[in-house]
Amino acid sequence: VQLVESGGGLVQAGGSLRLSCAASGSTFSINVMGWYRQAPGKQRELVATITSRGGRTNYADSVKGRFTISRDNAKNTMYLQMNSLKPEDTAVYYCNAWTIATGYWGQGTQVTVST
Repeated sequence: VQLVESGGGLVQAGGSLRLSCAASGSTFSINVMGWYRQAPGKQRELVATITSRGGRTNYADSVKGRFTISRDNAKNTMYLQMNSLKPEDTAVYYCNAWTIATGYWGQGTQVTVST
């Protein structure tokens, strides 16, 4: 499974961005996909996850009500709509996919929120 993120950039506080993660390869084997982020000097943390079947979602408390995770199975693409962005959302955002055997990571995309 290969994952490629896109959509990061620089945005002012209160603005919006949409991240995309395109999956290729053995995508049929993916059970759960998610977004994680890592700010400078901090550990990587979970942002949101979505199941492949049923589309059940889970969010970190810090992003509930502001971020929305979704996926288009026909396009093998996952999205993260980020609204009401805050400076503390600044981080490298990583796409993640889990099969029954192992996990896969994208290369990351930088999101910077200015005051």
